[in-house]
Amino acid sequence: MAEARIPVSINHLSCQICSKLLRDPVTIPCGHNFCRHCISDCWDRGERKCICPQCRREFTPRPHLIMNSTLAQMVRDTGRSEKRKEKSSAGSPEASKKPRSCTETSGSNWCTRHQRPLNGYCCTDHRVICSLCASAEHGGHTIARLEEARRKKQGDLRTTQKQLQQILQEQEEKWENLGKMAEQVQEEARQAEDYCESAIVRVIDCLQKHYLSVRELIRAQEEAAAAQVHISLQNLEMKMEEIKKTDAELDSLAQTESSVHFLEDWPHVRRQCEKHHLQPSHELSEDQIRPFEATKTIVEQLGKQLEEFCDKELASISHTGLSGAHRILNEKEVEPKIREDFLRYACELSLDPTTAHKDLTISEGDKKVMFSPHTNKTPAFRHPESFTTRLQVLCREGLQAERCYYEVEIQGEKVEIALAYKGLNRKSRTQLSAFGGNANSWSLDRSKTYSVSHRGDSVQLTTPPSQSRVGVYLKFKEGTLSYYEVTDSMKFLYKVEATFTEPLHPGFWLGENSCIRICDLRQDAL
Repeated sequence: MAEARIPVSINHLSCQICSKLLRDPVTIPCGHNFCRHCISDCWDRGERKCICPQCRREFTPRPHLIMNSTLAQMVRDTGRSEKRKEKSSAGSPEASKKPRSCTETSGSNWCTRHQRPLNGYCCTDHRVICSLCASAEHGGHTIARLEEARRKKQGDLRTTQKQLQQILQEQEEKWENLGKMAEQVQEEARQAEDYCESAIVRVIDCLQKHYLSVRELIRAQEEAAAAQVHISLQNLEMKMEEIKKTDAELDSLAQTESSVHFLEDWPHVRRQCEKHHLQPSHELSEDQIRPFEATKTIVEQLGKQLEEFCDKELASISHTGLSGAHRILNEKEVEPKIREDFLRYACELSLDPTTAHKDLTISEGDKKVMFSPHTNKTPAFRHPESFTTRLQVLCREGLQAERCYYEVEIQGEKVEIALAYKGLNRKSRTQLSAFGGNANSWSLDRSKTYSVSHRGDSVQLTTPPSQSRVGVYLKFKEGTLSYYEVTDSMKFLYKVEATFTEPLHPGFWLGENSCIRICDLRQDAL
């Protein structure tokens, strides 16, 4: 008689860790069964915690694993039965309908590893999983039902879509505004052309009018000179006729035969000859030509002046227009972040020796200043513009450009890096002459720490000096002054906001054994 068999689902005989039929099945205290190798390996990797992968129950101490002989026999019997079923159903049409992997069936709702429905979502790993995946591979993770996760993600999708649509709408509005701006630019350019052409034409008309006046003047000069020459010609003709008449009388007298007649007429004829000698001769004069030369000289000078004026003013207009264009572009430029960006605004500076205190020595082409006490007993010459009570010096250049940047190399522990108006008091022993101690100067004080001073008020910074080079970035019209320690990425120290009303002259105060050198940024800026 055949032995009766109790049907057992293959899922009940599968290890919940490896998803295969149990091999050397063992039962743990909570009643769940696993392959001996799988559960041992799972607990070995569990960081001293023994947790059931299926029910998440924790065991302390680690349980001893005992083989389940009955379950092992059932697994062997089931395995042989399953092999017979696979052989008998190998040619069945239904065999090709069951999905075998995620790649073989697009959008499959079955787990290809465990052959179970995908009904969960791991929020930690962002993966769709089945119940066996959750227990075997996603322990401690946040698991949500598939429909619940879909609703939440659907809400995120709608929010993202709204944000994207809003961004698209903003971009479309910008696109329309830029299109209108392009049309406005073209219209303004055409109007500027027409207006400038009209202005130039008016100038040409004015020059043409004055040219006609000059022509009339030249013609008047011509008529006056011609009349004068005509009178001279008439006088010369009369003179020539008289001379010819006298010459005829001389000829007639020379041929007379009567000596009496000759001697009686000779005195009269002689007086006539003497009269011609005494009368001034009508020589050619340049007086009639000089007015023309004077007119040409004046007009030539005027032409040169007009050319120089036009060249200068039109160049100024071009520079102003380009500066305006650059200003518009600069307004759209982002703030510099790295040193390479700052170097675009590098400016040239030089120390002004006439402002230096007597104990400061300037060298290296007015680029370096150092503290050097005056030890000579003979009083040093003091320029009227020099600082008399404080170890300070100013630069020649007054900064008022849209953006300016410069760097200084520092040696020593105590220095001040300042910007000041030219009218800063240089004789007082009070704060009126101290950098940062009044309304006319701003100062970065560098010692063991940094501090920023203005009007006698100081802001103490917590950053200790870490670099020997300091960069100063001034935006004059915007009214900001920023200090940095110079590195490739630039280390920000502090930003001052103020209203600057005059050009700012860089200046320095030096303590004992200190030295400051203005860096040449021309090569770095290339």
